[in-house]
Amino acid sequence: MTYVRNAWYVAAWAEEIVAERPTAVHVLNEPIVIWRNAAGEVAAFEDRCIHRLAPLSLGRCEGKRLRCMYHGLLYDGEGRVVEIPGQDRVPNHLRVRVYPAIERHRWLWVWMGDVEAADEALIPPVTGFDNSDYLLFTGQLDYAAEARLVNDNLLDLSHVSFLHAESFRMGEIWARERPKVVERERSVCIDRWIRSEGNGGALDTQERVDTYFWHEHFVPGILQMIVRLYPVGTAASLNGRQPDLSQVVDNFAIEAVTPLTDKSTRYFYLMGMNRRTYDEAARDANMSTVRRGFQEDKVMIEAQQRNIDTSPDRRFKVTPADQGALVFQQIIEKIARQEPTHNSATRSSGSRSGVE
Repeated sequence: MTYVRNAWYVAAWAEEIVAERPTAVHVLNEPIVIWRNAAGEVAAFEDRCIHRLAPLSLGRCEGKRLRCMYHGLLYDGEGRVVEIPGQDRVPNHLRVRVYPAIERHRWLWVWMGDVEAADEALIPPVTGFDNSDYLLFTGQLDYAAEARLVNDNLLDLSHVSFLHAESFRMGEIWARERPKVVERERSVCIDRWIRSEGNGGALDTQERVDTYFWHEHFVPGILQMIVRLYPVGTAASLNGRQPDLSQVVDNFAIEAVTPLTDKSTRYFYLMGMNRRTYDEAARDANMSTVRRGFQEDKVMIEAQQRNIDTSPDRRFKVTPADQGALVFQQIIEKIARQEPTHNSATRSSGSRSGVE
């Protein structure tokens, strides 16, 4: 599977990174330690001491430095070794790989590619994390499956009609009508009208509405979705065109798909429901429905991965519903082809036989 390296990946919820308590994560098969010093500053290092490759996530914060707790090598905030117990001189070239790290939108993001190419403007412009107009809930889910399958699931929502028939209860219209798919430089935009249907699982009401769904899926795997409810006939009056997007959003979702390894993925999500329309009871009911639906996704995607593993020569057959997923994968592959080869030059100095 091809993944973009020159991109920002969500590694953790920012509040999980507690001051002076190193945290181990994996992104793109690479072990990373994320740590926050006493001043609240965040850094991300390769989670391997250059001496004996011991995990730095088992280390100790000392002010703005991180000490390996196997043999005591001390690293500064730039990843340089500044102390080796029992050795007077520390060569300047001894350092561990450092990943650019940024705290934004309640997430901790790490840049996995060329450090010189790290650009904060490439963090997807997701919004809503701190909007007091919405009742929020968050969570995460781990999949024993590759990230591509999780992204595909989010980009082809025709499965809502069948996999989520008992949870979201959205009807077969999701599978039978195609959305509009628009390719952008680093994202895919997908929108659709669902006309004269019920609200679905959250409110459990028979009221008919026209619902406008819009979502944008950003490289490397960040989704922002908005939902607006309108009186029946609104979609027809607009001839199926996009409504005024400055109007209030009834629901939104922000989700991040992070490949931990080749066959494991972490899925972060935040959902918001507008206080004008929903109360806390509706939020709690929706939260229960959403988590049930996510478990349905998990069971199916992990079973899909097992089938792929036992039949590695089999290929997917394409249907019209795959358009969003195919366009997104083409964007990923195009960006990846433009990147320099990721090789040992990006890794830390040092050797298995000892410290020079």
